[in-house]
Amino acid sequence: MSTRKTTAEKIEAAKIEKQQAEARIKKLLQEQKAQERKERNHRLCKRGGQVEKLLPDLARLTDEQFDTFVQKTLMSGFAEKILRGLVPPESEPNAEPETVADTVQDSAAASAKPQEALRKGA
Repeated sequence: MSTRKTTAEKIEAAKIEKQQAEARIKKLLQEQKAQERKERNHRLCKRGGQVEKLLPDLARLTDEQFDTFVQKTLMSGFAEKILRGLVPPESEPNAEPETVADTVQDSAAASAKPQEALRKGA
């Protein structure tokens, strides 16, 4: 009796190894997606909590009112300017973003506008 494998047996063993490797890859990809979902959910909850902490009256808004508030607030040129100052453009990954203090200095008068709009019910 020979302990040597035939070519057909080697091919079959390689196919089994390939299937096992593909199964491991599939499992790892599923774990990666689950981790990314968990991180995103945590980030969304944390940021939502920060927003409600700063503006507690938001908790009383309906979903429709909240959507309107977010759209009107974040679609303003002021919000875009702040975001551009914090996040460098994708084409310049090594660019240094402005500090929050730089942006806040530019926005002293404008920062009162969103709170005034909330008080007036806009």
